[in-house]
Formats: sequence, C-alpha cells, structure tokens
Amino acid sequence: MEVGGLYQFVLLLVLVGMILGVGILVLDKFAQSSGVTATAATSLNNTRDAIAEISTSWLPLIVIVAVLAIILTLVIRSFAGAGQR
Repeated sequence: MEVGGLYQFVLLLVLVGMILGVGILVLDKFAQSSGVTATAATSLNNTRDAIAEISTSWLPLIVIVAVLAIILTLVIRSFAGAGQR
C-alpha cells in the first residue's frame, strides 16, 4: 500500500462505516415496528448486535493494519533507496 492509495482506502472505510451504520439503524427500527412478531424481533435484534460487533472490533483493527502497512512501506523504501547510491 502506498501513500497515494490512502485516499481510496479512507473512502472505502467511510463507505463501509456508513453502510454498517445505516444497516444497524434499519434493523433497529424494523425490530421496533408493530407488525413484527416476537421471534422476528429477537432475530432482528441478534442480527443487529452481530453487525454492530463488526464496527466495534474489526474496523479499528483493519485501520491499524492499513496504517502499519503504509508506515512499513515508507520505511522499507527509504532504506532501499539509500543502498542504491
């Protein structure tokens, strides 16, 4: 990963965050509607909780790995360029 690809990566993270947020909101509102049975509401709430786990545990880990990849690429390229002189 290069610094030039950072823009696309940030846009991807924002898009994934927005999709997760909207999905969680829709599931929550749908589970609270009056036309849903208790079993369906329980299933919707379980699905909402499972999706919320992605945004609280996996998304920060993905960001950390991407930032470390960018830093490692910059460091390795700086040392590789010094050896060619």
